[in-house]
Amino acid sequence: MTTVRDEEAGQGQAAVPAQGSRRPGDEPGAGVVTAFGRQLKLLRIRAGLERPEFGKRMGYSPETVASIEQGRRIPQAGFIEKADEVLGVGGVLNALKEEVARAQYPAYFRDAACMEAKAVGLRVYAVFAVPGLLQTEEYARAVFQMQRPLLDDEIIEQRLEARLARQSIFERRHAPLMSFVIEEAVLRRPIGGRKVMREALEQILLTAQLRHVEVQVMPTDREDNAALGGPFTLIDMDKRQRIAYAEVQDDSRLYMDATRVHELEARYGILRSQALTPTESSAFIELLMGES
Repeated sequence: MTTVRDEEAGQGQAAVPAQGSRRPGDEPGAGVVTAFGRQLKLLRIRAGLERPEFGKRMGYSPETVASIEQGRRIPQAGFIEKADEVLGVGGVLNALKEEVARAQYPAYFRDAACMEAKAVGLRVYAVFAVPGLLQTEEYARAVFQMQRPLLDDEIIEQRLEARLARQSIFERRHAPLMSFVIEEAVLRRPIGGRKVMREALEQILLTAQLRHVEVQVMPTDREDNAALGGPFTLIDMDKRQRIAYAEVQDDSRLYMDATRVHELEARYGILRSQALTPTESSAFIELLMGES
């Protein structure tokens, strides 16, 4: 189960409740992260490596290694692969890689994040904010900082790291075909300030130049709009499996039923016909950049 609060607004709750309250399903997978950290420490000690020496071989500071071993920081896939190699444990740590990756997202977004990473096609309709896959670091940070109740700084950094890691999908071998339809209001909303928004628009333009990506803008003055019900994403896993999730305030639904997925696919197709073409959209975004 996923939600617009993660995909478009970057929601997540603090592990340390000093600056915000928790809600069910918002907390990271602390159990998996803690277990991984303990396993890493045990294997490091068995290998006869002190934390500074291990960090040096890994290319990380002793403080970072300590944070991971103590379950305070979620390691990325590259760290896990390198640690498995440095410690010579034959895949023991790599076996936990997928579960650790899931843990960096709120519970309601974990399944969708895993599907997104393996998708052969993605179609995204954005209504409230620039889609997470297109956000710059500063734009994403501003979105996380806007969350109410306030997030703990450590959770903001964790969510930020996870969001930016998702963007490796653009560099993936056999990258998925991706389509984005973005409401004009999203591009005019200066989240983070004018400078941050201008950089966000520039990144959208650059991403739109990729051969497997199309970005279209839905102008506000269009009389017809096929998706006034809100944002949604279509995920093609392969030719036989297509999934959709629809998002509303504080809730989301993941659909695998062929009938419902087909309805949203038809809706997205109409949206694309109503929006500006990719070429027109790029020109439109360039005009917005000139105004900022």
